[in-house]
Amino acid sequence: MAYSATALGAVGLTRVAVRLPGREESVADVVVRAGFGKREARMFNALGLRTVLSLAEGERTEDLLFDAGKAALGGRPASLVLYGHTLLTRHIDLCDGAFREALRDRLNLGDAPVYGVSHVNCVAVLRSIEFARRFLARREASADDRVLVLGGEQGSIFERARVFPGRSVSGDGVAAVVVQHPDAAERPRYRYLGGADSRDTRFYRNLRMTREEFATNTESIRKHTAEVIQRAAEAAGVGLDGIDWVMPGLGNRMVWTSFSGQSGFPFERICLELLAERAHNFGADSLMGLEHAERVGRLRPGDRCALVATARGAYFQAVVVEVLDDEA
Repeated sequence: MAYSATALGAVGLTRVAVRLPGREESVADVVVRAGFGKREARMFNALGLRTVLSLAEGERTEDLLFDAGKAALGGRPASLVLYGHTLLTRHIDLCDGAFREALRDRLNLGDAPVYGVSHVNCVAVLRSIEFARRFLARREASADDRVLVLGGEQGSIFERARVFPGRSVSGDGVAAVVVQHPDAAERPRYRYLGGADSRDTRFYRNLRMTREEFATNTESIRKHTAEVIQRAAEAAGVGLDGIDWVMPGLGNRMVWTSFSGQSGFPFERICLELLAERAHNFGADSLMGLEHAERVGRLRPGDRCALVATARGAYFQAVVVEVLDDEA
């Protein structure tokens, strides 16, 4: 499915807030500790992953989420909170009312609804941006409505869960962004232009895929990643030639080498710098890439960025945003 800004209105997005845990680990150490061999560790090194960030002693995922959310909100309220997550959170962690109430209290959200978006794995954060657009397009929406989107989680809670054999190793970083009403008084940093999603239902077994399915899944990822970016760019009305930067899911380098070779999109315009130092951070990858590009001064007003997520179970999502001059 593709989504056009003209259909529901061109919502705006704020600058992205990122919060990172304090412990840096070797990807090789994590992989071996999770029960995989040194051969698997060397393969991840070849795929471009070097280090991964994990919670340090005394750190908590919810505190990172609270801090990122507060920074993204910038002292203003939200009408809705959507937390996109891959792992199915345990009741004692984030599923009970205590997390919801603590989030509302620390961010001064009053009784704003708080929902988790899951069961679509690492596309959950970008999918939450699409859900936010639908919320802001409802008939009774006002220009003051804002949606806080949170992403990222604690992969290190269960080492085995953070290693996807042959594909990725996940860290504990989080990100947050606010999606604004098209008529909001505040000028956004980004304007939503279009998006698309896809799924290859052959791979519903996820980690329980057979060896043959796993091999076929690799080609499916390459194909659907290219297709979802192309359709999102077309929905944005610019086409792939009109995309200046790709902010990728940071599973590994090979998918993006293939995408560049097949599509002709310049490899140097795919922002992969964070792959070696942070590895994969579930659904927060593309937002982290956007924040990094801002921080190093890479983005200019008028640049169009494709935020991309690929997920276990063969889910795919892309969102195209345009950088605005927020000093205007």
